[in-house]
Amino acid sequence: MRIALVTDYYLPTLGGVQTAVKSLREALTRAGLEVTVFCPLAHGSDDRSIVALPTSRVFRPDGYPFTWSPRDAVAVLRREFAERRIDVVHTHSEMFAALAGVRAARDLGIPVVHTMHGRVDVYTTSVVPLPRVTVPLLAALHSRQISHRGLRVRADAPYTATSPARRMWRLMLAQSRASDQVIVPSTHFARKLEEQGVRTPVSVVSNGLEQSVLDRVGAPIERRLAPGETLRLLWVGRLSPEKRPAVIAEAARSFALDVSVDVYGDGLSRRAIERMGTPLVLHGSVSQQEVLDAMRASHLLVSSSYDFDNQPMVMLEAAASGLPVLFCDPDLSEVVPPGGGFLTDTPDAAGITALVARLRREPETITAASAAMIRARPQVAQRIDPVIEVYESAITGVASAR
Repeated sequence: MRIALVTDYYLPTLGGVQTAVKSLREALTRAGLEVTVFCPLAHGSDDRSIVALPTSRVFRPDGYPFTWSPRDAVAVLRREFAERRIDVVHTHSEMFAALAGVRAARDLGIPVVHTMHGRVDVYTTSVVPLPRVTVPLLAALHSRQISHRGLRVRADAPYTATSPARRMWRLMLAQSRASDQVIVPSTHFARKLEEQGVRTPVSVVSNGLEQSVLDRVGAPIERRLAPGETLRLLWVGRLSPEKRPAVIAEAARSFALDVSVDVYGDGLSRRAIERMGTPLVLHGSVSQQEVLDAMRASHLLVSSSYDFDNQPMVMLEAAASGLPVLFCDPDLSEVVPPGGGFLTDTPDAAGITALVARLRREPETITAASAAMIRARPQVAQRIDPVIEVYESAITGVASAR
């Protein structure tokens, strides 16, 4: 089976989608499938299995290369899909690389599987400049590639309360309708799609961690906070509004002197975080290995994200290393293994501060949570068979419709 993975985000940029696609590529290749990644790149690639798509010279949201123009991207993908005799196109985003992948696949009669990794409604309204202007523009450009006709978004949900949010949800519904199968890595997001009337078959499949990452994590270690030892907190992700790095920065103002916070990642919020003057150590964008090494040196991973993330890969990496997680979003309880994390009472800086203070006073709870993470390590290993089954269902469905 020959698979095309089409994504608007890929290495070397840091992020959960990039990590998930890399993991999927490795697992599919190990299973004997032929895999090619198509994505925008800041620089070219010598790897024949990674094909660079045309990019904009001026527009780089959050610093990422941006696929443009759609016409040029479709032309590249149509040619490459035909030459490589692609059997399934698997898209991983809702922007123009993925849209071009859908259009090229439809032109050639190739089935499309789409994974929804996150909430594009939250991402766009948080990241793109002037969202009241740019969100309608993005939605209009999206609808020129994939029809939005006849789609209605329920406005009675908290996540569809604003006009920009409803525009982006209509975009997500259109992308689902244009696909033969949809994959999501969490039940809570699948439930939202169901609430909004998605009729395309939806499969919940955890991203999981590929064996190479588990090998690099090494044997997990049980965290113990000794008397007088500094409590070392770790925050990993895009420094971008939807990840709410300002919340952990604000919380850090009230941490005791024997609590440290290391932040790994970069993005458009970095300068704002620096101007806050809080006691954070900003390491910038680093390799996955450096993040894994930082996990081994930490007592607790902090996730300040709220009502955005689907299945943060960094939480799976934390579980693999035995690192407990402090998190703000109750939806992420399904990602954190039972007993392996701590949910704040409130999703704000005060909630984080209060919980960190309690854990500092009760270090045995950190050790117990670390032990729970270690026991759950086998659960975060990647399972590729469910993904291949979705591919086979897509192929069968398209073939039977001809």
